[in-house]
Amino acid sequence: MKTLLEKFVLLLGLMTWVSAYPVLPASADSTADLVLSLKCQGGYNVNVWKRHDSGELLYRSTSPQGNLSLGKGTRNNTGAAQVYKFKNGNYEYQVIGGRGDHQGQGTLEVYKNGRSIMSQTCTPDG
Repeated sequence: MKTLLEKFVLLLGLMTWVSAYPVLPASADSTADLVLSLKCQGGYNVNVWKRHDSGELLYRSTSPQGNLSLGKGTRNNTGAAQVYKFKNGNYEYQVIGGRGDHQGQGTLEVYKNGRSIMSQTCTPDG
């Protein structure tokens, strides 16, 4: 009887932990507003969010290679585009969303130690 009770308590604890820490998909974040959403070549879906309370920029992506969530992004307006940058160790992710005449264009670029290792053409999603 004790073993059955221990298994039940363990299962209940696991279910409570899983429900207390839900994983949000790249397309949902209740604490932030969606700033930019892109569908990129290679199966990448990239979203840039801005937190309501702090204004912090967030990066969320899903791809066949896995999902990635980053914070503490920066934004630079070049006139023709908004450039969002996010760092993760030796990697820098740049999400570029076109403006004005370049609206409807976007790019996802990844750099490792300052060298470009990936560049994907993107289109606005939504």
